[in-house]
Amino acid sequence: MNTAIIKPEWSIVTIVLMILGFILFWPLGLAMLAYILWGERFGGSVEKAEAWVKSKKAWGRNCHQYNRGHRHSSGNAAFDDYREEQLKRLNEERQRLDAEVSEFHDYMQNLHKARDREEFDSFIRSRNEERREKKKDRKENRDE
Repeated sequence: MNTAIIKPEWSIVTIVLMILGFILFWPLGLAMLAYILWGERFGGSVEKAEAWVKSKKAWGRNCHQYNRGHRHSSGNAAFDDYREEQLKRLNEERQRLDAEVSEFHDYMQNLHKARDREEFDSFIRSRNEERREKKKDRKENRDE
């Protein structure tokens, strides 16, 4: 028995709620439209919604594992060994390049810090010189 007041179907109540949602805050209207269009996939119950989410997560994990190298054998042991050797070599090369990129980023960060320090020191020197000149001008004005 489904006792939901708002069911995922085109009815006066859902259309009014969708229009109000778009008027008040457009993502609410969009969410209501999505509920009307795809709400039946969840079946209106928490259990069915959780089962649907779990099935999508399982599908995503399977795709991720396939892309991570869990491939089937080609049937030729020599080719499989060659492929594994090449993949290992490429992985080592990628790690070496990642280390070089990291070192380069550190180098650039140090350059930026040095440039910032130089600019800051220049600013402080110019500010101190201006203060000295103002003090000197005040002192000369008092002496006169």
